[in-house]
Amino acid sequence: MPSPHPYEALQSTKLSALRARLSLPQRFPLQTLARTLIHPSADPDPAFNNASLSVLGANLLGYYTAEHLLCNYPRLPMEVVFAAQNAYVGPRALAIIASEWGIEAAAEPGGEVEPGLLQFKRLRPGEGIPAALKKQVPWKWNVTQTHRIVATDEFGSPNAPPSPHSLASVPVPMEEAAQSFVRALVGSLHLHLGAPLVKRFFKSHFLSRHLDLSEMFDFRTPTRDLSRLCAREGFEAPVARLISETGRLSRHPVFVVGIYSGKDKLGEGAGSSLEEARFRAAAAALKAWYLYKPLDVTVPSSTEGELDTTKWKPNMVDCGEVIV
Repeated sequence: MPSPHPYEALQSTKLSALRARLSLPQRFPLQTLARTLIHPSADPDPAFNNASLSVLGANLLGYYTAEHLLCNYPRLPMEVVFAAQNAYVGPRALAIIASEWGIEAAAEPGGEVEPGLLQFKRLRPGEGIPAALKKQVPWKWNVTQTHRIVATDEFGSPNAPPSPHSLASVPVPMEEAAQSFVRALVGSLHLHLGAPLVKRFFKSHFLSRHLDLSEMFDFRTPTRDLSRLCAREGFEAPVARLISETGRLSRHPVFVVGIYSGKDKLGEGAGSSLEEARFRAAAAALKAWYLYKPLDVTVPSSTEGELDTTKWKPNMVDCGEVIV
């Protein structure tokens, strides 16, 4: 047999320990947990591998992450949304989460292997990356931002990611197998436990990870962007004013500049030159605008299911990022 028999999962101490470590309820079957650990490269039979569960889990992870970002930060630029999605549920992040859960991999897949081990067909030393894992043909050669939002995956990738079913009997690296396990686990939890419990699991293991969104911005011309933003919103034109300085004639001067729109201070920044301080102050003002978070937020998934449902309240919808 290419993978252990499902009944062997009932005697596996590793699976029982994994279920307890993740605080999963006893009604979640060990046979399903064992199936999430079988990559299509180890067992090409879709009835025994985690390909279908991985597809479902990937959609759920993308959905929950997107609604969290778009509802809590309605002014985020799409580039930052894509980067944040990748940081929360991207391939590298899922592989790290699987490692933190204590997932161990089997040396070789087979029917006699412990069901609590991650099973996949390993890449041999010196072998190149299989064609199925290489960068595929782009979705479209002239990729626009609208096309990335509508037609690409949740990360805005320019290339189509490989389907889990296309990796049957194909040797894969450890990271690929680990991320498929995490996705499959989320999909199986949705099928057996329902959406409300999956959302709690998602908040505990994914959204609980610290992610500083302010570090994901990369402004090239923040002063011009801020001027366009103020003009679009009907604010007074921004003006940079020197707040304080020290050591102007020394080797290490420090200038503190504030950006004002009328009597309102939009941002403040410090730098070794007036231009640098003005640049940082404009960037701080833009971050303050884009990172606005409403006090009362209702995500769409909170109204689904039979448990913990809330009444829908319309969220704020921003007119979009500044286009220069």
